[in-house]
Amino acid sequence: MKPTTIGGINNLPEDEKRSIYMRVVPRALIERFHLPSPDSQRIKHFTKFKFAPGSSDVELFLFHEERFPDPILYGHLTDTLNGQIHILLYIMNDPASPRFNVDVTPDGQTTKFGTLRRNLDAERAALSDGLAPGQVRRGLSMLAEAIQTFENFVEYLGHEIYFVEPLYYHNAIIFERHGFTYQEGRRFMERIQAGFSANGDLLPRLDGSAFRQPGAGNSIRLRSWAIHDGILGEPFTSVTMYKRVGKSAGINTCPNCAW
Repeated sequence: MKPTTIGGINNLPEDEKRSIYMRVVPRALIERFHLPSPDSQRIKHFTKFKFAPGSSDVELFLFHEERFPDPILYGHLTDTLNGQIHILLYIMNDPASPRFNVDVTPDGQTTKFGTLRRNLDAERAALSDGLAPGQVRRGLSMLAEAIQTFENFVEYLGHEIYFVEPLYYHNAIIFERHGFTYQEGRRFMERIQAGFSANGDLLPRLDGSAFRQPGAGNSIRLRSWAIHDGILGEPFTSVTMYKRVGKSAGINTCPNCAW
């Protein structure tokens, strides 16, 4: 019987669960980096999985070459309490772009992408290079293909809906523009929009410091940096989104705002 959950997949023999989880990888990504076919044995040299039997989550790492420090694709998926698929983290990195160590402090401690502690020098450099909070490298501009591939995976498991937890403000806005809506956090997002709008309470807090640039209210990316820097007076948390396969919710909590 075909599994319908991450927990169910994790109890399968290793080759079977590898084969199923490779359905998460966009074909265009395999082709772009001239990687072996997803169903070949050679792809094992470019992948790493954490999918212990009995667990209800999986971590997938896909590398463009062996021993490269960062994957071109990282995914962390889990089951919801009622057996739906929930994306905890999904990252695509351009390996040809510069790396910014926002994920570690100078003494080697993890920052959990800046949510636990921060490497301010690395963050300033990333900001100056056009990156958003949490990015160690530029992305691959393949999110549309990734979402379609993931929806095929969700359908394969027999689901019509899936969930995602945006780690930063800009992630939530990007997901909105790809058809997601909110299970939790829409009022929070609307409050942020009001705060950055004309006469909003957040505008006076854009004091010209590195992460709170004047005019940031007109930029999704710069808003996200200001929020990451604590401009709200609280962390960006408790936002959960979902999408129905093949359908767009048409939500837009940040209208007329450039990237």
